[in-house]
Amino acid sequence: MRLGLALGYAAGATSPLDLVALAVEADRLGYDSAWVSEAWGNDAVSVLSYLAARTSRIKLGSGVLQMPARTPAMTAMTAATLDLLSAGRLLLGLGTSGPQVVEGWHGRPWGKPLQLTREYVEVLRSALARETVELRGSQLTIPYDGPGATGLGKPLKLMMQPLRAEVPIYLAALGPRHVALAFEIADGWLPLFLSPERGRDAIGFTPREGFDIAPSVPVVIGDDLAAARDAVRPGIALYVGGMGAKGRNFYNDLVSRYGYEREAELIQQLYLEGKVREASAAVPDALVDEVALVGPPGRIAERLAVWRESGASSLLVQARDAETLQVMAELAL
Repeated sequence: MRLGLALGYAAGATSPLDLVALAVEADRLGYDSAWVSEAWGNDAVSVLSYLAARTSRIKLGSGVLQMPARTPAMTAMTAATLDLLSAGRLLLGLGTSGPQVVEGWHGRPWGKPLQLTREYVEVLRSALARETVELRGSQLTIPYDGPGATGLGKPLKLMMQPLRAEVPIYLAALGPRHVALAFEIADGWLPLFLSPERGRDAIGFTPREGFDIAPSVPVVIGDDLAAARDAVRPGIALYVGGMGAKGRNFYNDLVSRYGYEREAELIQQLYLEGKVREASAAVPDALVDEVALVGPPGRIAERLAVWRESGASSLLVQARDAETLQVMAELAL
């Protein structure tokens, strides 16, 4: 199982430069990959470009680029450029985001994300192979000939010569249908809050040779197990309770499939009522222990053995301090 670093995104007083410093340390420690996210703060592409100049060996992943924020042709251009700048180290992670962000921030309709993902990846692969791009799908039409079109659009192919015609594509997915699509059309899967014990049954996936399952896993190392758990609870509560609306929260659905339906309902209720601390306190110890690595090094080493049996081929450490990266590198040996 390879070790990667999930840098996430900068929020609040955090600067993207802090993420860069961690990635440089992970490169020094021998981590296999470092992944940069975006939400509605920093974009991932700018940070990845800077990382390409500051690191030498570590693979650089977008974890993830929001598909509704960019046309597939723009993403193909970006991927080809980043891959050249990084000497072939790019891992292209994509995600649909959610309706609140897609419609509330990007001003685009939520539409049909499964079909959009399928068509988007088709265009990406065609463009990176320097084929002439043409697609008449239900979500994407290239060249565009719909309302407002001039009729002057013509099929084009990527002008530059990519370093690699096939950049590995990863999909962030939570629901069973979207995960099945990732296994069908992508090279890897980026799950969040994956349970190594219940994930296969709850989501319905079977690991296969050559397909990278790369979960992001919160890590807090310390002798005080209760304090370590408490450090992870707010992040879980944010996603299960606040990342989405009542009846449309993919993370809430996920932990409900793990058997925490009543707890997920309570967390969301408290969070949407503005009771953020109470929502965090309502995250059960058992859920924290399943989806995170918390506690003393010996306990984390035991849990790493469970993760190795889960089907995960990469484990992306969610941490913001160099000491945790060092300890995880030692434990993963």
